[in-house]
Amino acid sequence: MRTARSLLCFALLPLFAGCQMLPMFNPQPQVPSMAGLTRMQGELSAADGKLLFKPCTEDRRYTVSDGGGTSVLQEAATLAEKQGKLFVDLRGKFSASGSSDGQLDLRQLYRVERSAGACGDPNFQRLILRAGSKNPAWNVDVSAKGMMIERAGQPTLALPYLEEQLGDGRFNLTSEANHQRVELWVAPQRCVDPVTGSVQHLSAELRVDGQVQRGCGYFGGSRND
Repeated sequence: MRTARSLLCFALLPLFAGCQMLPMFNPQPQVPSMAGLTRMQGELSAADGKLLFKPCTEDRRYTVSDGGGTSVLQEAATLAEKQGKLFVDLRGKFSASGSSDGQLDLRQLYRVERSAGACGDPNFQRLILRAGSKNPAWNVDVSAKGMMIERAGQPTLALPYLEEQLGDGRFNLTSEANHQRVELWVAPQRCVDPVTGSVQHLSAELRVDGQVQRGCGYFGGSRND
């Protein structure tokens, strides 16, 4: 993870017209501990006393072993219900033979939730980070184009941002565009949405002109850690 700050300014949006473009570089280099591991999203289910994972893009099912101590079995049991699918976003070591089912040594759990449409999220691959909450409702999508902030009863904000690494996996994103002070503080901490029950691997706190809203978050497909 980088230690320097990078200011992302984009002339594509009118409000960014006065910003100077800076060279782009990979926001998150490969983390050594992730070498040889693959991130996938898919459906989580239980059968014959085993926890099974089926990727969004495959029919093959992988028997899950929790080598990373993620407590995935507990999280899945908490969210399980008779109706609806359990979606999971994870990273681990996959092994398979031919067309047969395989094994998944799970090392990182990004999120688990009840969802029938998460596999079809058209924005996931371009996202660096998504954070938010259902009560009160707010959402922040962070990508290479900037930070998009949505809050109940408020106009949508599209802003450039400055990122600062704080150590121990914590970081914050800040912006002072449009004469508003916006801060998003993120920490690697198990976070449960009290409305949906979804479990995510980051806690998040949004501050807009001093108004504080708390929620959960997860890394998108364009962040490799």
